[in-house]
Amino acid sequence: MNPALRSSAAHVFVASVDAPEPAPDDLHHLLRVLRLRDGEIVTVSDGRGRWRVTQLAGGVLVPSGDVQLADAPKACTIAAAIPKGDRLEWMVQKLTEIGVTEIVLVHCARSVVRWDDDKAVKQLARLQRVAREAAVQSRRVWLPTLRGPVPFAEAAAIPGAVLAEPDGQPGLAASVVIIGPEGGFSSDELAVPLQRLQLVDTVLRVETAAMVAASALLTTR
Repeated sequence: MNPALRSSAAHVFVASVDAPEPAPDDLHHLLRVLRLRDGEIVTVSDGRGRWRVTQLAGGVLVPSGDVQLADAPKACTIAAAIPKGDRLEWMVQKLTEIGVTEIVLVHCARSVVRWDDDKAVKQLARLQRVAREAAVQSRRVWLPTLRGPVPFAEAAAIPGAVLAEPDGQPGLAASVVIIGPEGGFSSDELAVPLQRLQLVDTVLRVETAAMVAASALLTTR
């Protein structure tokens, strides 16, 4: 990580790093919650790799460094069944923090949690806020993509996808891992000709499997 990102008093996403203007809620957070003062350093990013250093002055952010372009992160997609309750929010938060580039929510045959179209729109908007806040905390300059829910067949069609299965092959190279619900994949889903990746030799919850898979993908390629 660039030292300027790590040492800044705060990090915020803006529409343009050329003329950085935080959204009202973000500015309120900087001034009223974090209580930053004039002269403190705030890094800003557009979420697409462009970022720069600014200084707080009179309630606005004044650029104090050139615009930087960070290299694109390693491609890492986690396609997971939707876990119950607040475990989904936790999963999205942590996957964002460790650097996942895409999170795809999947409706599997044995999925307990399913969303209709209206609920999906609302839930994705909420999860995008969660991911954005996690990216601020972790000083990311590339925001992850969130989409779905998609049918299992659509997830299985993503190039390079593998299934996370206890009887799979340990250490299998991949950039996309599909994680089923806690009831496991159905026989029809297991019949799809995809390679199988063993994460550990135990049965994991969805959000735990997502974290283990992401860590493996990001550290072995």
